[in-house]
Amino acid sequence: MDGATWDGVHKLRDWLDREGQAAAGDVRLLRVLKIGEEFGEAAEAITGVLGANPRKGNSHDWQDVEKELSDVIVTAMVALATITTDAAKVLDERVEHLIVRTRGDELPETGTRDGVRSSE
Repeated sequence: MDGATWDGVHKLRDWLDREGQAAAGDVRLLRVLKIGEEFGEAAEAITGVLGANPRKGNSHDWQDVEKELSDVIVTAMVALATITTDAAKVLDERVEHLIVRTRGDELPETGTRDGVRSSE
C-alpha cells in the first residue's frame, strides 16, 4: 500500500481522536466494532445488486459494492492504526505471512507453517 493511503488513514484516525470518541468508551473496541457496521453496509449492497430482498429489488449496483468494500478496508486500517503505532508494517507482515502460507512452505523441524502454528 502506498504512503498516501496510510497518510490518509492517519488523518482519519487523528480526526476521530479529536472528535472525542473516547468519551463513549474504549476507542480500540469502538473502532473494531465499526468494521462490523461497515461490513453490514457491504452485505446490504450485495443483496441490492442481486435483488435478493423482494421488498427493495435491485437497489444497488457494483459501484455501490466497491464503495462499501473500500469503507470496510479503510475502517479496518483506522482500527489497526489505533491499536499499533506501526500499522503499515503489521499489515505488510501479515500479507507476506498469508502469501507464504498459500505456498505451503512447511518448517518440518517445528511442525509449524512459517514458524507460526497452522491454526492461524
